[in-house]
Amino acid sequence: MANIYEEAYLRSLEDPEGFWTDAARGIDWYTSWDTVLDSSNPPYYRWFTGAECNTCYNAIDRHVIAGRANQPAIIYDSPVTGNTIKTYTYSDLLDQVSRGAGVLKGRGIRKGDRVIIYMPMVPEAVISMLACARIGAIHSVVFGGFAPSELAVRIDDAKPKAIISATCGIEVTRVINYMPLLNDAIDLARHKPETCIIVARPEATAQLKEGRDIDWTSAMANAEPAGCVKVAATDPLYILYTSGTTGQPKGVVRDNGGHMVALKWSMKNIYDVDPGDVYWAASDIGWVVGHSYIVYAPLLHGCTSILFEGKPVGTPDAGAFWRVISQHKVKSLFTAPTAFRAIKREDPDGRLLASYDVSECKSLFLAGERLDPDTLRWAEEKLGLPVIDHWWQTETGWSIASNCLGLHAFDIKPGSPTKAVPGWDVQVLGENGLPVAAGEIGAIVVKLPMPPSSLLTLWGNDDLFREKYLNQFPGCYSTADAGMIDEEGYIYIMARTDDIINVAGHRLSTGGMEEVLAEHPDVAECAVIGVADQLKGQLPVGFLVLNSGTSKDGQEIIEEVVKMVRDRIGAVAAFRQAVIIDRLPKTRSGKILRGTMQKIADSEDYKVPATIDDPEILEEIDIALQSIGYSSGIY
Repeated sequence: MANIYEEAYLRSLEDPEGFWTDAARGIDWYTSWDTVLDSSNPPYYRWFTGAECNTCYNAIDRHVIAGRANQPAIIYDSPVTGNTIKTYTYSDLLDQVSRGAGVLKGRGIRKGDRVIIYMPMVPEAVISMLACARIGAIHSVVFGGFAPSELAVRIDDAKPKAIISATCGIEVTRVINYMPLLNDAIDLARHKPETCIIVARPEATAQLKEGRDIDWTSAMANAEPAGCVKVAATDPLYILYTSGTTGQPKGVVRDNGGHMVALKWSMKNIYDVDPGDVYWAASDIGWVVGHSYIVYAPLLHGCTSILFEGKPVGTPDAGAFWRVISQHKVKSLFTAPTAFRAIKREDPDGRLLASYDVSECKSLFLAGERLDPDTLRWAEEKLGLPVIDHWWQTETGWSIASNCLGLHAFDIKPGSPTKAVPGWDVQVLGENGLPVAAGEIGAIVVKLPMPPSSLLTLWGNDDLFREKYLNQFPGCYSTADAGMIDEEGYIYIMARTDDIINVAGHRLSTGGMEEVLAEHPDVAECAVIGVADQLKGQLPVGFLVLNSGTSKDGQEIIEEVVKMVRDRIGAVAAFRQAVIIDRLPKTRSGKILRGTMQKIADSEDYKVPATIDDPEILEEIDIALQSIGYSSGIY
């Protein structure tokens, strides 16, 4: 007998228009659609063509009208500013967003204009996003603290009429002054925004430029509240530049209508949360997770969303997450595996957890980086609740594969984000473009058309959109991930396509090797890259970050993990070298920069990624590689 998930999944592929029509009933529309799925101009599919709506209305206004005015909408929790906690009810949020929209209107911002938001994790960032949506302006959030050159690239691509920023961001122990970075970026950019709206934070002051800059607080105090503007369901809601963008920008374009339908549907059916529940995505608004699951999805569903300005460790310790869950009664937490690896490294026995009551939390969702089975088991053991690996991308906007708790909870298979979410026709193809057998590794693709909320195109560059995502496998979206689907339909994401290495003619997954390394009891985090070898083409090299308090000799650990890979994967892997390091180079969203590490090892020129958490770590990687005979000498 089919379960609810199987029925939903089958219907989503056989009758996508009927499936998403039902889901669209969860959204308020000004005007209904002419066509649910417009396939008239492939590969540019559009959802709910002809409909009119407003994302901000659905996220705030309708909840106030329906009686949720006094329910908390956003809880701002900031340990980096001295444990500041501020709650915004839906009524409070409506007032602030309406005024924010009035500020933008007063500066000449209209439907279709772009606004860059260059902000730390403060309530004004969320208010700014929703204010843009309210008047039909297109926002582009850039992670606060990005280098001026990278911000300038985005300014020139999006051509914003205004930029909203703050005087500073706070990174645990240091204050990052934003205004010098913003001024330098505008100086570098060819396009000059007309207005900059600056949120003054007490941790840093800044000199505003007369004629260009205005103070947020003063502008809000004098603003005439603005109402919602009708937009087409197919109009852009936002542009989000993919992490690691260098050179040619890749601005993912998301629409209004399909985006709302998919995200609203996902809250109950994937995460199993209800209106009124407290939901926490421990991410940053600069990333897609922050867009989808700090701001839009929870508010569309009528939940309370946590906005956390802190870190999993260091604010003040590895118990930070447990404190937030306990204090705010979080029902579901969504974060990156790297956050849990950091907690596990600092507190491997989970002693800090005993100080908090986390019984209100019913599920933990992890995404953004491979979830190794060891971290999965640790989290399950310590928390005693379902730990759900799920997989998605900036481009998709929501989960491609997950254990859909609101439909049917499947058994968890370590290493797998379970099955394709309804709407996603996921396939695994070989280099010849044909499907491979169950259990065989290949390129993971999604058959077109993709479901609502997927990227429409790249901002101002349809050609790059086709080249980057569609040309390799005609009729499919290429995820650039490699993996397999087993006989039960469980999906396994093994590595990025370029992380599949060729060792003496054998195609091997670095992700599979990382799974083995992560099982060593003294290893907190790890990464494996393929480095060039004259004889075998490529050879794997491992990087090990050890648990805090480990007393075992490092060379002994290296010998043990080499043996583990040989025993589990075989001599064919030719895994013989590993180095111990203090930390791995990552983006601010937690992704390990394997490609940059590989370039260092292969003595190739590379550019320091704009998204890197700490550029100095690349020098440490180079020194570590020198110890085993590899080095670029470039950093």
